[in-house]
Amino acid sequence: MNLVPSEKLQKMTASIFQEVADCKQQAIINGKDVIDLSVGSPDLPPPEFVVETLVEYAKDKSKYGYTLKGIAEFHEAVRYFYQHRYAVDLDPTKEVLQLMGSQDGLAHLATAVCNSGDYVLVPDPGYPIYEASVTIAGGVIYPMPLLAENHFLPKLEEIPLEILEKTRMMILSYPGNPVTALADRDFFEKVVKFAKLHNILVVHDFAYSELIFDGHPQISFMSVPGAKEVGIEFNSLSKTFNMAGCRIGYVVGNAKVLDILGALKSHIDYGIFYPIQHAAVRALKSDYISLSNQVKEYEIRRDVLIAGLEKSGWKVSKSPATMFVWAKIPEGWTSRGFAFELIGQAGVAVVPGDAFGKLGEGYVRIAMVQPPERLTEAAERIHAFLSEYTYSG
Repeated sequence: MNLVPSEKLQKMTASIFQEVADCKQQAIINGKDVIDLSVGSPDLPPPEFVVETLVEYAKDKSKYGYTLKGIAEFHEAVRYFYQHRYAVDLDPTKEVLQLMGSQDGLAHLATAVCNSGDYVLVPDPGYPIYEASVTIAGGVIYPMPLLAENHFLPKLEEIPLEILEKTRMMILSYPGNPVTALADRDFFEKVVKFAKLHNILVVHDFAYSELIFDGHPQISFMSVPGAKEVGIEFNSLSKTFNMAGCRIGYVVGNAKVLDILGALKSHIDYGIFYPIQHAAVRALKSDYISLSNQVKEYEIRRDVLIAGLEKSGWKVSKSPATMFVWAKIPEGWTSRGFAFELIGQAGVAVVPGDAFGKLGEGYVRIAMVQPPERLTEAAERIHAFLSEYTYSG
């Protein structure tokens, strides 16, 4: 049988995370101890009460059937969380939709709301699923440059009118991935006005809502007046409560959009394991002490890593949020050349910036998913690497 990938799949680039994983595996085979700072998978455990709740409900043998959708307690817990953390009021019956992680919803949204040929405004650099989802749906990607000189915010006024007339939705993410920038309320207010003027759906990825440092405010897009009229917001328990493997998240906001996405999802899956849903409820309605402690831990990791890199002469901007450092690489390297040589020679795995878009070239993304002592060691290895190796091609 002569089978080849579909035209849509062929348009998608190979997963850089798999390429990095293959390079890392080869380094291990070659005897390297690899410090993996590539994939943003939390190394910290969930709060103990989350584990206890999961175990408790998993013992109930009557809870192993299909759930089909989010239980009422989960939707109420999301409402509670958004009210207490971001001062946002939600209707749990209409303005909350459970997902198998936020990536699940992001992957399917374009298929649910876009037609072939519709334009989607996507950040560059941006998380790969943004572009991939549009490609799968047959849409057209229009990149919005995120540049350091503009604080990594897109210049909406520079998007041509002829593009806007064909645009169905716009994807944003603050705090961002890979770019760790924050957006202020003024920017979000501008986005609401822009979306209303051009009849564009705003999709805000808020997966790092609880990893914001140095006392910066947590600003949900949904807290801006008029946001529900034009937009939705994805969030997750993966990074917030370290439940990445549980695959549970949600999207909130415009009820019509959620209804459309829910209709598509009803054809795809049969809901999330009941014990996981209850563990999520317990997390969302907790006292949030674990969240404060987690932020302090990541601040320590960030400061240790950046201080270590500065000793090697590599000055890196201080991330205001997320579990990543978005680092401009030393002169003379390409992103991929630097990243793959770093794995092979120093045993430190990072992700090349061009994996996130053309404007990611010249950067690497470093995930702070190791304890401080391992981050210190990683910085020492990078220092030795930069002292010994120069880019040659």
